[in-house]
Amino acid sequence: MRTMITRAVCAVLLTGLPLLSWAQAWPGKQPIKLVAVFPPGGSVDQVARILSGPLSQQLGQSVVVENKGGASGVIGTASVLAAPADGYTFAVVFDTHGVNQSLMANMPYDSKKDLVPLVLVGTSAMMLSTHVGTEYKSFADVVAAAKAKKNVSFGTIGNGSLGHLAMALLAKNGGLEFNHVPFKGGGPLMNDAIAGHIPLTMSTVFLNKPHIDSKRLRPLAVTSAKRVADFPDVPTIAEAGFPGFEAPAWWALLASAKTPPDIVKRMNEELNKVLSNPDVSKRLVAQGIEISGGSVEKAKTFIDGQIDTWAKVVRDNGIKPD
Repeated sequence: MRTMITRAVCAVLLTGLPLLSWAQAWPGKQPIKLVAVFPPGGSVDQVARILSGPLSQQLGQSVVVENKGGASGVIGTASVLAAPADGYTFAVVFDTHGVNQSLMANMPYDSKKDLVPLVLVGTSAMMLSTHVGTEYKSFADVVAAAKAKKNVSFGTIGNGSLGHLAMALLAKNGGLEFNHVPFKGGGPLMNDAIAGHIPLTMSTVFLNKPHIDSKRLRPLAVTSAKRVADFPDVPTIAEAGFPGFEAPAWWALLASAKTPPDIVKRMNEELNKVLSNPDVSKRLVAQGIEISGGSVEKAKTFIDGQIDTWAKVVRDNGIKPD
């Protein structure tokens, strides 16, 4: 009997050796890939590239960024899940990750079950802005026009985007009427905004700031719980008559839920070190991002909460994807 038990234990240990050595060898096997799930030039791409260099130095392994956009981040995220769950392929996602599950039919993965957060990089306010030549001098002007049903149009980076959902939530809470104009990304949206072709935009501070600095756009309100440091005179929507309103943009790194726990733990630790790097902090803050960091559990609680919050907004407003 003892011999049989000994053999069984040895078999279990031998079976576990490949996985154990795999985790111990990480990350020496090959370069690590950060899949930015949006095209080059946007905030997801910027975040991935800001993190990749310092992360590479810490791990002693090349960290490369690959852009794989499409379907609000679904295509890039699905590609990470299609890769081996060996700690060499991760996703850098935007707040659309918190919306996709409720917005899109036939999702190729379950956002909560199939992925594990490595870290919540940070959050940012969304900002309602207007061309400097419009009649909207304040957020109160927008609310008054929307209450009067004056065909108040606003643009976002796309149908079902966080900006779209935030305005839908605002309209429902305040009995307001808006006309949504979806664009195919931040570039086209800002081009029309600064040309005065769309009177209002709801997008990230990251997209708005250069055009506010150049005096082509006027900020009216932000969706964060507190005012943005760079724009201390711009009120939050919550303090401007909608108590409790909050709709943050956010960025995170994710891995397949099948990734070895030791690698998830190590990546969380390494990413928190990167986020505490003064140069990285400075560059992220310059993008309008308030750094978060923290544990895997903290990130999961936040992201799961976002998924639940926006699922209700999608259902309540019958929002469909493009």
